[in-house]
Amino acid sequence: MNYLSFKYKHNLKMNINIKKQLFIYLSILFFFSIFHLYIKSSVGNDSTISEWLINYTGGFTKRGIIGQICIFFSRLFSYELRDIILYFQIITIAVYYILVFNFLKNVKCDRIFLLAIFTPIFLLYPVAEIEVLARKEIFLFIIILIYLAIPINNKNLVNLGKLTLLPLGILIWEPLFFFILFWIALDIIYNKFEKLDFNLIKSFFTYLPTILLAGYIALNPLSNEQHAQMASILKTEFNEVCYMSCHRLNTAASILKNFQHNIGKYSFEVLLRYFLIIIIGFGPLFILLINSKLKNKNLFFFKYFKSLLVPFLFILSPGIILFAMGGDWGRYVNILYVFSIIFFISLYKNNLILLDKNKLKINIINKFGKKTFIFIFIIFCFGWNPKTVITGDVASFPGYRIPYKVFKIIKLYGI
Repeated sequence: MNYLSFKYKHNLKMNINIKKQLFIYLSILFFFSIFHLYIKSSVGNDSTISEWLINYTGGFTKRGIIGQICIFFSRLFSYELRDIILYFQIITIAVYYILVFNFLKNVKCDRIFLLAIFTPIFLLYPVAEIEVLARKEIFLFIIILIYLAIPINNKNLVNLGKLTLLPLGILIWEPLFFFILFWIALDIIYNKFEKLDFNLIKSFFTYLPTILLAGYIALNPLSNEQHAQMASILKTEFNEVCYMSCHRLNTAASILKNFQHNIGKYSFEVLLRYFLIIIIGFGPLFILLINSKLKNKNLFFFKYFKSLLVPFLFILSPGIILFAMGGDWGRYVNILYVFSIIFFISLYKNNLILLDKNKLKINIINKFGKKTFIFIFIIFCFGWNPKTVITGDVASFPGYRIPYKVFKIIKLYGI
């Protein structure tokens, strides 16, 4: 694999530039993504399509804005709704990969950084588990990458980003609310808030539209009549059935029903499996966090901790609610990790953290020889991935199964 052809120096200089290798990797993932999206677009019960069918024709509802935009263009150009959705999905994934490449291209890495970037719960995951491919959280990833592209010293533009991008994200996929602590933490770090004073409290007001919108959406689900109207328009005008995610707007409309959805699925085996998935999948990032601290030692909340690990886990903690409300646990691990790695690398790129290179140097990963590390890299990054749903086991060797599945389909259908 090309991205392993690096000369690694054991003095732990951050001297590995992954720009070329990252471009190749993302290009391959993009090719496989387009292929699977094309195949999925004709599947009648695809979970991704069902989510994109949600719209406002029956009334204002959660997650409806993207479906409404697709309906608008379908009517405008007299195209099949599924074709419009497919085009938007391809464009969305292309934008995401371009933003990821631009975000990571100049990051100088060591071995642990490489494992953190190429972990199978990050970029590879949606392609390995195609049920997750182009689900609406991809818009949230795009939103945070756009937000982090704003210069941190341009406070007016940063505030405008919070006032516009965050409410837009809530309209697209309202569980964004569970990740709002990432933005608050960035506020504290970027603005150098050292105590709970008027300036810090004032910054919270920029989150008010997001919080109010999330609350309104949570407390005002579609009525049975409104859902029936939306389903009827989808069927009569576009010949689409309101199934799966679209259907669950009606069957699991209340907050309580979302929590009840998982009852009966919990077990010691499930909890142990996902504990290990998180520990292993997040492992390289956890190592980086343990050995990192903010350069400004006096920041509010962060000043009470010796490393970034504990405050980072606190920032992640609202995600537990997401696991309690839904069954796509593998998908939620991916979402948590995307926010996490983007958050950490943003701080690293902006020279806001100190990495203890002496401690990293003695980490066992950095003591292995080159060939041993290559073997570990392949097994860790391409040898496994969590399945989508809570009851699913761990999948094996996505690095082999993804291209094998594609070539098998090409041969079967003569594409």
